[in-house]
Amino acid sequence: MSLGQELQYVVELARGAGKIVLEQFGHTQRLTKTHAAANREAVTEADRASQRFIVAGLKKRFPNDGVIGEENDTGDAITFDVHDSNGRVWVIDPVDGTNNFVAGLRAFCVCIGLLEAGRPLMGVVFDVCQDQVYAAARGEGAWLDNRRLAAAAGPMDESSLLMITSNLLDKNKRVPGYLIRWFAQTDWKLRILGSAALEAVQVAAGVAHGALTVNGKLWDVAAPAAILQEAGAVLTSLRGEEIFPFDMANYKGAKVPFLAAGPKAHSELLREIKSYS
Repeated sequence: MSLGQELQYVVELARGAGKIVLEQFGHTQRLTKTHAAANREAVTEADRASQRFIVAGLKKRFPNDGVIGEENDTGDAITFDVHDSNGRVWVIDPVDGTNNFVAGLRAFCVCIGLLEAGRPLMGVVFDVCQDQVYAAARGEGAWLDNRRLAAAAGPMDESSLLMITSNLLDKNKRVPGYLIRWFAQTDWKLRILGSAALEAVQVAAGVAHGALTVNGKLWDVAAPAAILQEAGAVLTSLRGEEIFPFDMANYKGAKVPFLAAGPKAHSELLREIKSYS
């Protein structure tokens, strides 16, 4: 099976999971994860049903690949089924934007990413309520449905959108200085969607010049990473370090903060982060 054929299969898998999620939209209960890495994050039965569907589909078609998922059925751990961290590993966020989903806000997505030797190979982000698929495979370009995507080439200016994650507190439980500066002084247009993946793919689409996530996890960035890469965006940690190749050995849900931006915007944003941290 070619990479393009694999991508089409995963797109349909994401759409199927999205259908499961949408059937429960508006009448679901917020549950709480109990494992230490989750810090009482929200989860729903829709998250778990979506992940079961995705994992079953991946195991059927790619039985030798590993799987990392945000959920398990009891809430006491993530899913980690990886025999070879240097091989192919699927990384799943069955509902990114769970708090939006629970509240009835129509901004959430299904994310399926594929890493090979720790590097992005493929990514699908399905915006469930908009019925739009952001997708990419290495060497195949980045796409929003049938439209090819390209990140914004220019620098930040007064018209630039900058996507900011909804959880702004750093490891010291404080809002970082650069965020305070941006909210208080910048003329950039700051936006918060409540879904790290949906925010990141806006950079790939050229809608936003940058997207920053302070408290992301691997499943927040794995699927968008391939899309950003193929769209010509730059993706790093908040210190400017490469995120990939990612060491997946024994991953248990550690945070993966990230900055995604067009090439010129990335250098400017990174300079601000370093200056005001």
